[in-house]
Amino acid sequence: MLAVGALGIGVAGCGVEHRTILKNVSQDELSAGGEPYFDAGPITYQVQVSRALNPYDAVDAEYLAGVSGAQDLSAQQFWYGVFLWAKNQTNRTVTTTDHFELQDSEGDIFQPVVLNASVNPYAWTAQQLSPDGIEPAPGSTAGDGNNGGGLILFKLTDNVYSNRPLTLLVFAPGSITPSSRVSLDL
Repeated sequence: MLAVGALGIGVAGCGVEHRTILKNVSQDELSAGGEPYFDAGPITYQVQVSRALNPYDAVDAEYLAGVSGAQDLSAQQFWYGVFLWAKNQTNRTVTTTDHFELQDSEGDIFQPVVLNASVNPYAWTAQQLSPDGIEPAPGSTAGDGNNGGGLILFKLTDNVYSNRPLTLLVFAPGSITPSSRVSLDL
């Protein structure tokens, strides 16, 4: 029993050690969400949550604000949201990316639905971030929302359940090849 406890403490220590070596990410930011962090260009990103959205649920309907026909899905279609957070850890102003794709294990590519940020306060949009700047901004609807990130919305078909995992492809601004690939829960 004592050996198992010691092993647990050693493993827990490794997790903390790993977390503290991330560049300029505060302990408060770490405790607010899980890893992994990934880079695309000079920006560090983190997927806060990824999940199916129900257009008939009052909370999820807010995420679909401005989407024409949000409730007009076939029985084989569903909305899938990826909620993203970003931090500029450079000492200059840089722009976050707005180029994402989802890929299933069969190689099928899905493009995000364009969201109008003037109608949908959760919409992820490319932003210029000053040094140590964060997107979505603290105090914003998306930043203070339940999911803690800006929304990248996809309309998927249920065949993706047979073609898991889904991979979020993140392209640095101006890049034609993905800078990062993140496996997502479905």
